[in-house]
Formats: sequence, C-alpha cells, structure tokens
Amino acid sequence: MEKLQGRWLIATSTGPDSMALLDMCLKAGMDCVVAHVNYHHRKQAEQEEAYIRSFCDEHALKLFVHNEPFTYEGNFEAAARDLRYSFFIDIAKKEGLQGVLIGHHEDDLLETFIMQDSKNIIPAYYGLKEEIIMQGVLFKRPLLHMSKAQLLQYCDDNQITYFIDETNLSDEYTRNQIRHQQVEVMSRFVRDAYLQEIKQRNAVLQERRCRVKTYILDDRISLRTYRTLSEDDRLTMLRMFVEDVPRYSLKHLKNIDHTIMHAGDFIIEMDGFSLVCDGVSIIKYDNMHAYSYSFTSLNDVKDIKMKHFYTTGGEAGVNAVTLSEDDFPITIRSFMDGDKIRMRFGSKQIHRFFIDRHISLYRRKTWPVVVNVKGEVILVPGLGCNVQHYSTMPNLNVVQY
Repeated sequence: MEKLQGRWLIATSTGPDSMALLDMCLKAGMDCVVAHVNYHHRKQAEQEEAYIRSFCDEHALKLFVHNEPFTYEGNFEAAARDLRYSFFIDIAKKEGLQGVLIGHHEDDLLETFIMQDSKNIIPAYYGLKEEIIMQGVLFKRPLLHMSKAQLLQYCDDNQITYFIDETNLSDEYTRNQIRHQQVEVMSRFVRDAYLQEIKQRNAVLQERRCRVKTYILDDRISLRTYRTLSEDDRLTMLRMFVEDVPRYSLKHLKNIDHTIMHAGDFIIEMDGFSLVCDGVSIIKYDNMHAYSYSFTSLNDVKDIKMKHFYTTGGEAGVNAVTLSEDDFPITIRSFMDGDKIRMRFGSKQIHRFFIDRHISLYRRKTWPVVVNVKGEVILVPGLGCNVQHYSTMPNLNVVQY
C-alpha cells in the first residue's frame, strides 16, 4: 500500500478487511490512529474490543473506542452505520486528521452495485467511490482493488489475527445473499465484466448529471424545459433537485415525474418540503404550514414583515382595509377552506377568487386573510375588503408577497 501523507484514522472492526488495512498502513510507515465501535450486539463483541485494545497497546497506537449501549429504531444496519460514521467524523475533526480510511474492498463494491441494480434505483454513484466527503471529512477506500479472498490471504500470510462476524455468514439479509450466492462465486472474468459495466454506467451518469445540472437555476427548474427532456434526463435532474443523499426509489421518482409532466398545477409532498409549480417553474417550497397572528391595535399591526405578507399604512387599492377599534383584536392568518367575504354585491367564496385569478395551489395555501374580532373575513389582499370596511381613506394595507 502506498504511504499517505498526514495523520489518518483507521476504522477498525477487527474483521479481516480492516485488520489487513491497519497492518498495511503500519508497514507503509503511516501516521495512524484507530477507531473501533462496540455495539454490544454480538457475543464476541467484548472479545473483539479487548483484542483491538491489546493490538494498539502493542503497536503504540492511539485508540478511540465507542462502547456505550447502542439503542436504535428501525433497521439495525442503517442505525449502526450512522453511529460509526458520526463517531469517525467527530474524531477526525477533534484530532485535526487528514481523513478516515475504510476497509471496503472489491466484493463490497460489487455487492453494492448488484443491490442498486436489483432495486432499480438511480444512485448518485454506482458501486462505491474511492473517495467521499462527509460533513467536511475525507473518507478513502484504498482497498477497492482487492477482493475479500485476497485480504483473507493477506491476513493469513502475515499472521494477522482477525474475527469473523457470524451475522455475515447467514443469508438472512439481502446483502449476505448477494455476497454468498453471486459475488463470492464469480470468476475473475465475470468480476472484470461487472467492474467495466460499473465504470461505463458511472461515466454516463456523470455526463448526464453535468449536463442537466445547467438547467437548475436559482433553485428552480423551468417547467417548459423539463418537459422537453428525455425521461432519463428528467429523472436524473429530479433526483439532483430533491436529494442531498439518494433515498427515493426509481418508482417514486417516476410517479413524481408523471405528475409534473401531466398536471397543470401541483403540490407534491416530499420529506420536509414540497415540490410546487408556479405556472412557469418547478420550485422546492419548504414552508406551507398554516399560520395565524393576532394584533390588538392598529399601531401593533402596522409596518410588520412576515414570511408570507407585510403591512403598510393605508393606501387605496385591493390590499387596503379601514379598521376601527371595534374590529380588534384582528387576526391575519392563512386561507382556510370555506372562507368567504361580503362584497358590494353579495358574498364571494375566496377559493373562487383563486380560480378566477389562476392563483397556483401552493400560493393558495399561504395566502393571507384578515379576520376581525367577530370572525368575519374583512380583507383578502388582491381581492379587496368587505363592504363595511371600505372607505376612500383606508388605514392599513396587507400585501401578499
């Protein structure tokens, strides 16, 4: 293994992969510290921790161990992965390290690709990248060119003690099934064919991502442009637009794409935000929650700025209302189904105003209305005030952004 400059954290589980990596780093004369996570999830976990402690003592290596009780919800593997990567990142930052070395190997790369392919997803990258940045910390996988069998042989040839995680021997998990039934039995010829396929797919993916990224401007996508692209381009751009890390299935993305391609107006709920259409662009909108603010006097409500509206002194127009003391306390809140306002010639359902003016669905969700102490809607910005609150000298304007 080539010597890397700087001080590195070696993530060590005591399995043959990480123990081979640690030994290679020591033989290369690298400046290393070691990290180990004990989840207390297996019978031999305590033995493994004791071994890595003795190994680091013998080689005068600084060791960081996370052995607090591990509690989690949902998938153990995902929760354990989140824990250990957070642990590694914390150490790297506190110690000012060059980065973290992980013992992933060629079998891991192939397993990941086959899982991606079987789930029919479009990932940010096929297989495993040799280098990634997580929360500002560099992670390197220097063993991706070596197979699991080669690393086992390395440990045996160099008389390196290692532990086998017995959960990896079971076919209970999908990844283990792929490992035992597909990857481990592959010939060198088949492995190379897979590696070439991964390389080609990543080249196509990278070219497409670079090209469609140019269509994402100021956190929005032109609806017209989107609808002229091929499906592959649309799905790639959509994934780039909605994800920091890949988590949506291809089926989910195709359902979103179908809505965007065929709906005249839409609100698509995502994780923590919504995809919306303003008639021209696709936008990520992160706040469509109902709101309500109460004001006890005219001075209290003048010249304020909120997320969805602002107020000024009175000026005649469709944003103006004339308030009296009998109206207070007033409430400025978001539109609710069933809201209506009394105009000069009868009442008007506010949702009809939205339809007549072609107001987009997402703007309707946050459109402000002013309600007096009696619960009457007395102003809808853009439409006007009710007949009892109209005058030629209004004292308040509420303006929707």
